[in-house]
Amino acid sequence: MVFFAGFPYAPCLPTLLLLLVSAHTSTAASFTSPWLRDVPLVETSLVKRAQNTTTIPAPIVVAPSQYWDGIDGPWSSFALQVGTPAQNVRVQISTASTFTWTIYDGGCPPGYVADCANSRGFLFETNKSLTWTPNSIFNFDFEVNLNMDTTGNAGFDTATLGWQGAGGPTVSHSTIFSIKSSTYWLGGFGLNPRPTNFSTFVDPQPSFMQQLKTNNTIPSISYGYTAGNQYYQTPIFGSLVLGGYDQNRFTPTNVSFPFFTDISRDLLVRIHSISTNTSFNLASSDLLPSGPISAFVDSTVPTMWLPIDACEAFEAAFNLQYNEALNMYLVNDTLHQQLLATSAAITFTLTAGDGRTVPITLPYGAFDLTLQYPYITSPNTSYYFPLQRANNTQYTLGRAFLQEAYLIVDYERQNFTIAPCAYDNFNPSNADIRTILSPDTVLPNSRRSRFPTGAIAGVIVGIVILIAALAAILWFLRRRKHTEKRRVAELEAKEADGAHAKHSSENETKPFISNPIGGELGGGEIHELTAPHKPFAQEMESPHKIDPNKAGYSEMESEEYFGPGKGFAHEMHGSGPDVYEMQGSDVHEMPGHGEGHGLK
Repeated sequence: MVFFAGFPYAPCLPTLLLLLVSAHTSTAASFTSPWLRDVPLVETSLVKRAQNTTTIPAPIVVAPSQYWDGIDGPWSSFALQVGTPAQNVRVQISTASTFTWTIYDGGCPPGYVADCANSRGFLFETNKSLTWTPNSIFNFDFEVNLNMDTTGNAGFDTATLGWQGAGGPTVSHSTIFSIKSSTYWLGGFGLNPRPTNFSTFVDPQPSFMQQLKTNNTIPSISYGYTAGNQYYQTPIFGSLVLGGYDQNRFTPTNVSFPFFTDISRDLLVRIHSISTNTSFNLASSDLLPSGPISAFVDSTVPTMWLPIDACEAFEAAFNLQYNEALNMYLVNDTLHQQLLATSAAITFTLTAGDGRTVPITLPYGAFDLTLQYPYITSPNTSYYFPLQRANNTQYTLGRAFLQEAYLIVDYERQNFTIAPCAYDNFNPSNADIRTILSPDTVLPNSRRSRFPTGAIAGVIVGIVILIAALAAILWFLRRRKHTEKRRVAELEAKEADGAHAKHSSENETKPFISNPIGGELGGGEIHELTAPHKPFAQEMESPHKIDPNKAGYSEMESEEYFGPGKGFAHEMHGSGPDVYEMQGSDVHEMPGHGEGHGLK
């Protein structure tokens, strides 16, 4: 066995290799594990891809406008610049829309609403934009199942997210609808990346999100969003991150949902149950008595559209009164105070395909909203509970739900996540922005390593080869040393053998007559051993012993004695002084190298 650094090589080498590989990989590929399934993360600074050919942009954090807007909220809005020169508007976020829409001056006729333009988030006047390209009047073809479709003047213009001077991302040929209808009181910014088609599908217009990705402005077609809320002691504005999400905004759940097959309702989630911790008149706490349903998550609309029996369970639990004309639940001042005093909470339990669940709990404050004119006319304002009766094609979780839920959508992997917002000890300045990379992104060099992945792999392979080569050299040297020792031993044995043979050859010239040991002369043939080829006397079991110092003698198991080889004098007892010799030619030879073999 070869020894390496004092240890046996065979068991030591795999351990060394494992340690080396672990050491290199830990320094080369150490980064935060994603909680969202199949989503790799990197830090949010600009980093270069392999071979330094292009850059992977950081996610874009879209700052809220710092305003609370709308006649059905209020809601945290976002700033947008449209046209050249830029005109500032405030919009709501639409997770379902593929385009942007604004309000033009036809939406604020004289005497309509006090401070109408500001109430509607300011107006976009297309005739004052040098880059406006009109198309025609088209339907939104949007929210049709909720009977909220409308029409607008469609066209293209430059759009920039954020207030002027904020350095937000710009798209020069963005699809813009300009409307006057009060169906949508504020304008909207669409996050859905599907193209917009006008009348036919032969000339689809790319969405704002798609153009940001095409222009390498965001790392992937994805976003993180929550609507914010005004009912905590300190109001919390909405949050929007393009190409990533804000880890500081939610509690991770490690649960994701696949897109639904209908692309117009892709963010479809399964509601397993709806329950409350408080109810009036000992009503049931189960607010989804007919069992689980699937609902579309859509920030475009403010309310939640649920089955009729669920709505009736809400009515019983909270003493709500249904207004058929508005398809709304208005709340008078008395009931409003009673509901505030209950500290009621409602929990929506969502379930994924693998059975894991995500509870989203909304305090009553999330349902404590206000309707204003022109949505209602008598009175001109009222509290309302954001719940509407729906059939099975209309089930929707609107913006009210997203006050307590954080939504992460990854269009390139076709999945999304809904997690509970983390408002305990929340501090918006502690934003923790995470990047969602495209699946086809080549990961850049790690900031913790100066070598790319290929170079690291090459170094590891080189180290493995070097260790193997060193082990082979050590094995060769060890074997060579062992072989040298054996060769020296053989040479010493041959030298001793040669000296002994020389002594025997000197004795061959001297007549030597031995005493017979159990053999008779003439009683049989005398067989001769080849003494010159047997360096030492070979001893075998026999009752007769001879002097081993006399070359040429051997003992065998029989009682017969076989004398030395040719040329040696043979001696036997005689009665007279005469000495008789036998000719050496009559002696038969027996091989001298085989030990213990029979006579031949």
